[in-house]
Amino acid sequence: MNSNEEVMTKQFLAFRLAGEEYAIPVLNVREIVQYGVVTCVPNMPASVRGIMNLRGSVLPVVDLGQKLGQPETPPGKHTCIIVVELSGENQVLGVIADSVSEVIELAASEIGPPPPLASGPKMRYLAGLGKVGDRFVLVLDVARALSVEELLAMAECVDHVSEPPDATAAAAAN
Repeated sequence: MNSNEEVMTKQFLAFRLAGEEYAIPVLNVREIVQYGVVTCVPNMPASVRGIMNLRGSVLPVVDLGQKLGQPETPPGKHTCIIVVELSGENQVLGVIADSVSEVIELAASEIGPPPPLASGPKMRYLAGLGKVGDRFVLVLDVARALSVEELLAMAECVDHVSEPPDATAAAAAN
C-alpha cells in the first residue's frame, strides 16, 4: 500500500440488517445506543418506526432494513440504534441495526461499484461494495439512504392517502 492509499483510507462502522452486512462512514456516527422504547407516530412511512427519547431530545428512528425492501423484524438481543448525523442537514436520526460488527478501514481502491446485475430499492442507496478480507460489505450512501427530504415526502404521501375525503366533494358526488 502506498502513502496515497493510506491517506485515502476511511473508517466505516459495519453492522448487520437481515443477515447482510452494511457499512456507513464513522464520521456520520454520533453514538450507538441500546434499543429502547420507540413511540409510533401516526401517518409516518413504514420505514420510520417512530421516535425515542435520547437524553431529553426527540430522535426519529428509521427501520433501514424495511426501507431497503426487507421485512420488518422484531428487536432481538443484539438490536441497537445507531445515532447518525447527516452532514450538511444538521439532522440526527436513529437507525435500527440487528447488531454492530466492528469498525473497518477501507481504502478507496477497496470500494467498487455495486454489482452490475443488482437492482431494486437497495441499490439506489449504495455507495459501493467494500472488500474486507474474503467478504463484502454493502457501503451505504448515508445522505441518500437517510434523506430527510425523502422521509418527509414519504410521510406527506402517506398523509394524503390517509386523509378522509372532503365532505363537500362527497356530498356533491351523491
